[in-house]
Amino acid sequence: MQATHDQLRLSRRLRIAGYRRVVTALLAILTALFALCLMLGQSFTPPQDVLRVLLGADVPGASFTVGHLRLPRAVLAVLAGFSFGLGGAAFQVMLRNPLASPDIIGINSGASAAAVFAIVALSLDGPWVAACAVIAGLGVAALIFGLSFNNGISGARLILVGIGVSSMLESAIAYLLTQAPSWDLQQAMRWLTGSLNGATLDQALWLALALAVFGTILIGQTRNLGMLGLGDDTATALGTDVARTRLVVTMAAVGLIAVATAVTGPIAFVAFLSGPIAVRIIGTRGSVLIPAALVGALLVLAGDYAGQFLLPGRYPVGVVTGAVGAPYLIFLIIRANKTGAN
Repeated sequence: MQATHDQLRLSRRLRIAGYRRVVTALLAILTALFALCLMLGQSFTPPQDVLRVLLGADVPGASFTVGHLRLPRAVLAVLAGFSFGLGGAAFQVMLRNPLASPDIIGINSGASAAAVFAIVALSLDGPWVAACAVIAGLGVAALIFGLSFNNGISGARLILVGIGVSSMLESAIAYLLTQAPSWDLQQAMRWLTGSLNGATLDQALWLALALAVFGTILIGQTRNLGMLGLGDDTATALGTDVARTRLVVTMAAVGLIAVATAVTGPIAFVAFLSGPIAVRIIGTRGSVLIPAALVGALLVLAGDYAGQFLLPGRYPVGVVTGAVGAPYLIFLIIRANKTGAN
């Protein structure tokens, strides 16, 4: 009996150690990529000059290139990736379905439709567009959950309802774009693509505040989310308040995704891809939330850098992540169909 107990304790310690190694490795890769984005663009800035700029020194040339162009873009990429990755993984764990991400179930479409309406019909810009996107994202999430509720929330039912609502919203977006003047059309299309062009540290500050609030709530629900992954009946038997956990996680995840979408536009498939990639990396060694957030940051930062400097022409980050995410979505649906999953 004692030997079995010791083996369980050893196994648990090994899982925790492996989980920490994975998180540390992801953090190290993210730090290295962040440094690369600050140093290397159309020109090379030496590491010592980058460091001096970060410390507040006035370095001719580098202060503008690093401080005003590269730094806000890189910081916003990391924060947006964190937000999309964390919020998307929370949905997927809560509903036990890798398709249950804001990209798929219509929350991003709700924020996008409101933003386009604000730009085209109301001639708004800046913070007002962002506010409309956040409010609409929350409202569409409430609508989808309300329509899919029937003695509880079924992940498959919610996804189907979300896809239907998303299709209607995409049609509304298409109609609004056909009515838009040329200038508003360009602005709306830039927003819909998902882009970090024109990033500022003020935008990053608002997203950092949202991440501090909503992200802290989601991380605090790690244990309860783990229980939900075992099924509602098992979670209830183990003392988890399933209804309350779902409400708290939904509000926090939607708030986080909506604010990120309002700031950067709907960067395609980051919320969808981050969780499954993180699961493949960590296996069963721990919660997927923090690794998914780090993977999301890596996807956005790498996608934005590739779109600027590694591909022929210049592409917004949403185009790059969409090109990666769409084939994976098709693969996931084909695999689910072969295995008979919902």
